[in-house]
Amino acid sequence: MAPVTSLSASVNQQLTDALSATLPEASVDPLLRRSDRADYQANGILAAAKKAKANPRELATQVVSHITTGADLIQDVEVSGPGFLNITLSDKAITANLAARYADGDRLGVPAKAEPGVTVIDYAQPNVAKEMHVGHLRSAVIGDALRGMLDFTGERTIGRHHIGDWGTQFGMLIQHLIENPDELSAETDTDGEQAMSNLNRVYKASRAVFDADEAFKERARKRVVALQSGDKETLDLWQRFVDESKVYFYSVFEKLDMEIRDDEIVGESAYNDGMPETARLLEEMGVAVRSEGALVVFFDDIRGKDDQPVPLIVQKADGGFGYAASDLTAIRNRVQDLHATSLLYVVDVRQSLHFKMVFEAARRAGWLTEDVTAHNMGYGTVLGADGKPFKTRAGETVRLEDLLDEAVQRAAEVVREKAQDLTEAEIQERAQQVGIGAVKYADLSTSPNRDYKFDLDQMVSLNGDTSVYLQYAYARIQSILRKAGEVRPAAHPELALHAAERALGLHVDAFGDTVFEAAAEYAPHKLAAYLYQLASLYTSFYDKCPVLKAETPEQVENRLFLCDMTARTLHQGMALLGIRTPERL
Repeated sequence: MAPVTSLSASVNQQLTDALSATLPEASVDPLLRRSDRADYQANGILAAAKKAKANPRELATQVVSHITTGADLIQDVEVSGPGFLNITLSDKAITANLAARYADGDRLGVPAKAEPGVTVIDYAQPNVAKEMHVGHLRSAVIGDALRGMLDFTGERTIGRHHIGDWGTQFGMLIQHLIENPDELSAETDTDGEQAMSNLNRVYKASRAVFDADEAFKERARKRVVALQSGDKETLDLWQRFVDESKVYFYSVFEKLDMEIRDDEIVGESAYNDGMPETARLLEEMGVAVRSEGALVVFFDDIRGKDDQPVPLIVQKADGGFGYAASDLTAIRNRVQDLHATSLLYVVDVRQSLHFKMVFEAARRAGWLTEDVTAHNMGYGTVLGADGKPFKTRAGETVRLEDLLDEAVQRAAEVVREKAQDLTEAEIQERAQQVGIGAVKYADLSTSPNRDYKFDLDQMVSLNGDTSVYLQYAYARIQSILRKAGEVRPAAHPELALHAAERALGLHVDAFGDTVFEAAAEYAPHKLAAYLYQLASLYTSFYDKCPVLKAETPEQVENRLFLCDMTARTLHQGMALLGIRTPERL
């Protein structure tokens, strides 16, 4: 099926042609936008007139003379104000365009990129042998949504989960396990909670001994050296910690309804062997220099207290490597081996300075070229009701599992209250979809660089900008389609449309443009806002336009068609954000 050109793009092309016919030298985009007075308003005429030193209203009148009106696309166009064009589309064009999208199945007529690139997305980065907490939520949810959106546009995405699986703490953990071999079960657990319980026990016990026993502390430090030098016994035990942690990670990501591929979990350890070469190359190229025994990179525009330069430390004075070395080695791998054209990091905004320095160092070294973009998708903090970082009542960091379980529990109460013909098993299944969807949507509907308050009561509300509102809109449409029985949706472009039908149809048609814009700007909140407005416009349509009791059989079919097209768009849009759309609620 051929992709479908959006109505706004078609109108834009006509306006561009009309402007070119009036002013052959003009190169100003008509700049369409939605308008309260008409379907679209073009305000680019003003810029074109200024450039041509012409009267904008006279120019607008001349442009209108080159526009064909009728039933095929533009029904009417009028000049208003100093030179704006108010454009009204025909009912036939709206319905016909939606019918073409309807015939294209799940893609809804949305084209894929003509020249897609390769984007490596670094997201969902938990730490081995440590519990995931609320601070891990945003990276996972935002990264998964961005990946869904980019994939839909035709981009090839490669996930990278840069887990914390290397460093000095593993000397402490491994040494304790050597001296207490029964602390972990003989075989890797297949249950996430049990795996985490084992890891917690070992971590707490080893930390207690490490803090109290100087002799153990020294043995632990020697064990770090053994790990870094590749000692087999040490590496085998380290692998047990990694495997045990993965079981736990997968259990949490499963609760989040996210697919994490094992081959995409590439932790800090994967770059360990390449870090000495990274350091050597940086020093040989003069990108990094020795300062007080350490290998560092300086930047003219990055300075700290007393106007002193803030260095990026590649190698410490004691010979150890820091985060900069592993991140730079990862860039080399992702560009040279994975052939990435874009590098996207979904990392806490507090790491923005670090990545600014890493990207600049990589560009100086020639590892990032003009053909490769690198972007840190810095995200804000999850806040509690008090506006402070989300904590338990005891002041501890909230476990991510506990947070998700509570969301599902709250959602079960909402679903049970509304459920009319659902079994208890179905209620629990819907509660999982509604609760996890509520958590994801609250995150994704906020601009990533902003903080947001975690309020479960609001998240699972049926009113307002929540995923539950969107899910109920979808379920309502499915109920109508079931009640229609043998009457099937069918487009009738010859029918006149109610104002609510027109508004809904125009918004549905803008889905593809919205996805491409949101993906290009790494802005999932723009897609979330589109979907909320879609559900709101459907509610208005539902209130004003009887569907099954419409005046004629053709109108019933056409309104069922609008319902189904809206449902398909909601379903696809929510899926890109990683949120389920239950058929019944």
